[in-house]
Amino acid sequence: MAVMLIAAGCSTTRVSGPAPVEDRGGAARPPAVVAMPGAENAGKPGYYTVKPGDTLFRIALDSGQNWRDVQAWNNLSNPNALEVGQVLRVQPPVSATSSAPATPNGPTTSPVASSGVVSRPLESTPPSAAAPPATPPAAPAPSAGADEITFIWPAQGTVITPFDDANNKGVSIAGKIGDPVVAAADGRVVYAGAGLRGYGNLIILKHNNTYLTAYAHNQALLVREDQSVRQGQKIAEMGSSDTDRVKLHFEVRRMGKPVDPIAHLPKR
Repeated sequence: MAVMLIAAGCSTTRVSGPAPVEDRGGAARPPAVVAMPGAENAGKPGYYTVKPGDTLFRIALDSGQNWRDVQAWNNLSNPNALEVGQVLRVQPPVSATSSAPATPNGPTTSPVASSGVVSRPLESTPPSAAAPPATPPAAPAPSAGADEITFIWPAQGTVITPFDDANNKGVSIAGKIGDPVVAAADGRVVYAGAGLRGYGNLIILKHNNTYLTAYAHNQALLVREDQSVRQGQKIAEMGSSDTDRVKLHFEVRRMGKPVDPIAHLPKR
């Protein structure tokens, strides 16, 4: 019996194979560094690095762009899933077509014009008519003031808060609940919703490659995204969404930067 106990005790202390590998506080391996999407473009003109609290709507507004364009340029499947440090393209690629309406420089390739009239090819010109020159002269480059616009007042009330680039990036116009809010110029609706904190029910119009206007705190929105509107058209009803009183907050943005609307509106 004693021999058996001794043999058993010896068998419990025998190592039958190599001991398992354990990390007991040795030099830790540094975590793998994951580059943010677009990091190679950080700091380049036409790109923006996402900061805490940013949204795609805000980035697009501050860049003077349609948020859907920014989404497409960056292949974002979910516009709400941005990461701090991510670098976004906020200017169109060289080959991209601007979302603003443009006048073509040559014959249209569309078989039907927007008015419903079929475009006629050049060959249909009567033989008696003078033939067009083989190489038409190039259109002159647009001047710096080509995109300037004559705006009208978007609401009839008095200005209760003036423009302040640091705190109030537009002007606040007083009014009553339900008062009409109209488009300050012809344009296209690039945003209509309540996804931008501090603006309530908001409409953003893009007028050309230079100018956007924003209409905030509305009670009701009467237009939808991608809809074309005319100057003076009613686009919303004044309200107090996401603010402390009934008013219209109106912004004019030139190349994405807020400018004083009073400088662009007719004197009263």
